[in-house]
Order: sequence, then C-alpha cells, then structure tokens
Amino acid sequence: MAEEEEEEETSSAALRRRDLCSRGIRLAGKMRSDVADLLDAYVERQGLDASASGAALDGVPAAAAERWGEQTESQRLVDNLRAYRAFRALLTEMLEEQREQTGAADPALGDALAAVLLQVSAFAYHLEELLRLESRGPAGGEEAAGPPALPGLGLFERKLRGLGVLRELARWAVRSARDLRQLAKPGPGGR
Repeated sequence: MAEEEEEEETSSAALRRRDLCSRGIRLAGKMRSDVADLLDAYVERQGLDASASGAALDGVPAAAAERWGEQTESQRLVDNLRAYRAFRALLTEMLEEQREQTGAADPALGDALAAVLLQVSAFAYHLEELLRLESRGPAGGEEAAGPPALPGLGLFERKLRGLGVLRELARWAVRSARDLRQLAKPGPGGR
C-alpha cells in the first residue's frame, strides 16, 4: 500500500515536472521573441548601431556554459534562477534610466521594457517552482542583491550596457529552453 502511494506520488511529481517544463519552454520562447523585438526597438530609439559591442559587462550573467553537459538538472535550474534574478534587477535599472532620460517622450520603449521585466519575473517564479519540486523544499539560491553599482557611467555607456543586457537575456532565453527540454526528458537525467 505504501509502495503504491509512493509510486503514485512519484508519477504525479513527474507529470507536474513535465508540465512545468513545457510551460517554461513556451514562456522562454515568448520571452525570446519579445526580447528580440525590444532589442530592435532599443537599438533604433537609442541611436545605436546594431553591430555595436555589448561585450561582457559586470553584473550581466553570461549564458555560455563551458561545462553545460556536466551540470546536473538542479545546477542548471539554479544557474537559470540566478541569471533571471540578476536580469530582473538589471531591467529594473534600465527602466528607471529610460524614464529619467526620456520621461513621457517615449512610452512605447518603457512599456516594452516593463513587459519584458514582468516576463523575467514570472519566469524566475516558474524556475523557483521547478526547484521546489526538484528538492521538495524551498527554492535554492538567495535573491540577487542587484547589479553592481557602476558609478560614472555616461549616457552612451549606459546605452551600451542596456544593449548587452538585452542581448544576453535573449541568449539566456534560448539556454533556458534547452535546459528545460533536457529536464523534461524521461530517463535517469529527466526521470
């Protein structure tokens, strides 16, 4: 009897996990599409060249994973959660800067930034749910303290930093979908 209950609980957890992964993959795809649209608008409205470098910047999580294949599913989820928490702080900062720069003059860009910020927050919550299911406890990782203070950044440097944030967020959306597909697979790694 106890074995049947445990088997039923395991089966239910596996179904919940697959459902969360499927919804997460869709969320990541939508976020990637919206970030691509925002990136185009951002480049245009900020007067940047699309090929401008937004090279590695302090506080912007890099989506590249040298040892991705060696990570456990839980490690991938924790990495994703940390990244999206950092992006939440970075996008909040970008939104504040954009409002200071343009005020009410460019509400479309502010609205698009706010919409992506909401998606990032929702995705972080989604990852927390997956981590709770994985560990059957509270989600791992501390809330990010926010991006490091970068005193003295001029307007152009802030624009380039914003470009780098959006580009890396787009890469993370692709990586997250890949991580969730891996997690959703049945078998030893994806249960």
